[in-house]
Amino acid sequence: MSNSSPRQPKPERASPTVFKNVVNPFCGTLADDLVVERSGGGLKVVENGSRESIAGFERKLPRANPLVNGKDADLSTAIAEAAKLIGKAKLPLFGGLAADVEGMRAVLALAERSSGIVDHASSEALYRNLKILQTTGWTTTTLTETRNRADLIIIAGSDIQRIHPRFFERVASPPDSMFGVTARKRTVVFIGKGLDRSGAEGAKIGDVVTIGCKDEDAGHVVALVRARMRGFDVTPPKRSGVSRAEIDALAERCKQAEYGVVVWAPAALKSAHAELAIEQFTGLVKDLNQETRFAGLALGGGEGVTTAAAVCTWISGYPLRVSYACGAPDYDPYRWDIGRMLKDGEGDVLVWISSISPSLVPPPTKIPTIVLGTPGLALKRPASVFLPVGTPGLDHAGRLVRVDTVVTLPLKDLGRAELPSTAEMLSAIQAAI
Repeated sequence: MSNSSPRQPKPERASPTVFKNVVNPFCGTLADDLVVERSGGGLKVVENGSRESIAGFERKLPRANPLVNGKDADLSTAIAEAAKLIGKAKLPLFGGLAADVEGMRAVLALAERSSGIVDHASSEALYRNLKILQTTGWTTTTLTETRNRADLIIIAGSDIQRIHPRFFERVASPPDSMFGVTARKRTVVFIGKGLDRSGAEGAKIGDVVTIGCKDEDAGHVVALVRARMRGFDVTPPKRSGVSRAEIDALAERCKQAEYGVVVWAPAALKSAHAELAIEQFTGLVKDLNQETRFAGLALGGGEGVTTAAAVCTWISGYPLRVSYACGAPDYDPYRWDIGRMLKDGEGDVLVWISSISPSLVPPPTKIPTIVLGTPGLALKRPASVFLPVGTPGLDHAGRLVRVDTVVTLPLKDLGRAELPSTAEMLSAIQAAI
């Protein structure tokens, strides 16, 4: 690798090429139907694009060299400096973790070698789900099952249209489905008055209903629905802006559904103890499965968080927030929360992985920081070492785990720039320790 990244494209990369069935790594749902054209001007999404995919694929990469303390350095010097900082650290912290499967495997290998801590930047939202999964269990479905079978979709307190602009197009109102079992018309219920309903249209969509509470009160509304289904005489508080008739009507829709799905995004649930809302969503699913078929569907999963959690579980036996400080995987979702550790002055070097979008930057810290990032990463202050890396699915091939955790999708090398992968860079650092 030369000192300057990205490199000049090879002749074959400079020639115009159209790629079909491209996976979008910038969204956790990993839509795999994009058509992307590569030309001398870079990449262009020509079919099936969305706001985040166009921004991601068509972003122009700035010139990016390896840096040591904010100054240009050759690659071998930067790798040696990163290896030195990690090698002498007593408690290295591996955060960010926006990488593909291979990159996350390399993170865990280096964390084990260096007795480090592993935690994703988005694990706080992820743990809203994990707390409920670990304590009460749940019944969830997949994007494909929802697309094929659901006749009632409840969007609970989460602005799915903003987070996943193609969810309604690809899942809620697709042009076709498998098995021929999809309801002729689907009912979509929005719980929350701040939610974008614009995607709920098309030939597959029937009634569109809004329960106009505050978005953060969605869990309370679902709790009232559960209570009414059990025969309790409850009245919604006046402040909620929801009537008992609306609660009863939603309860009846749920009971009449043949395959209902409650959809939420944990990162969108902003209230304190948001996991309690998720407990209500998943509790409604349990109640309804006594008489009909109901399931939950948690969305989000951006910046590779689903991939990071899955790979960490495959290799260590535990989800994120794992320490190798004692020589074996140790799981503690409080002690090994890197955000808390940095605030409390724990750890002596931060290794930050951000290979997907330029917005996932490391938190402020006084300890040395090593950043493996996409060129143009909007760092608030120079890192001790900055190593430019490629984005999986644009600059190199790779794999990501979809947000519903049931499939791992392959990513193509579209030849945008010749940048090393996160896995290659971490392996080089480990070899130098």
